[in-house]
Amino acid sequence: MSASPKVAIVTGAGTGIGKAAALALLKDGYQVTLAGRRPAVLEQVASSAGPAASRTLIVPTDVSDPVAVRTLFTRTQATFGRLDVLFNNAGVGAPGVLLEDVSYEQWKAVVDINLTGVFLCTQEAFKLMKAQEPQGGRIINNGSISAHAPRPNSAPYTATKHALTGLTKATALDGRKYNIACGQIDIGNTATDLTARMTQGVPQANGQIAVEPVMDVKHVANAVLYMANLPLDANVLFMTVMATKMPFVGRG
Repeated sequence: MSASPKVAIVTGAGTGIGKAAALALLKDGYQVTLAGRRPAVLEQVASSAGPAASRTLIVPTDVSDPVAVRTLFTRTQATFGRLDVLFNNAGVGAPGVLLEDVSYEQWKAVVDINLTGVFLCTQEAFKLMKAQEPQGGRIINNGSISAHAPRPNSAPYTATKHALTGLTKATALDGRKYNIACGQIDIGNTATDLTARMTQGVPQANGQIAVEPVMDVKHVANAVLYMANLPLDANVLFMTVMATKMPFVGRG
């Protein structure tokens, strides 16, 4: 990379995909702001980066809180001077209960993080990216296979991930005039703590319980890095990275 490293913000950087992506960006020479709700976990991620930890900034952030999001971007600009890449990765799910039993509070919690949080971060990224020199940057949204097809009893999560696809398209369109590119990575069955249950069996659309294949999270991190490193005159609008044999294509 150049003498002036690129700058990235990764939300949900404390575990799983966010952690892997942040470490891949650091390894590639980026300066990275680690955002998440648990400071101690973010500190562990920074420590695991070795010497690259000197290129990290830790900002505890609840992406559903507009004040916290503004602070995240203000501190990143003050520390690193600009922003080249935003990886909107933070996300939560609701308990896997019947649709009619999902509480308003459970619904709202998922929407606030998965959709409103991405919108708030995107707004702040626009403000920063359009004002900096050189102008522009890249926003990568963590969609999901659920942006295409639901799992049983997943209405809040699935609804937000479908909505995120629309937000990605709107962001890509509205970002053109500022040289801001936006794309979405839809991920299926990455081997993380959150997907450990898949190796024991999870509900299928036909009511059965089945073990599902998973893939190494490093493949997702490499895909995010590929998208991040594209020149701004090229964009991956949508990318699907999934375990080859997971029950998605076809009828299960």
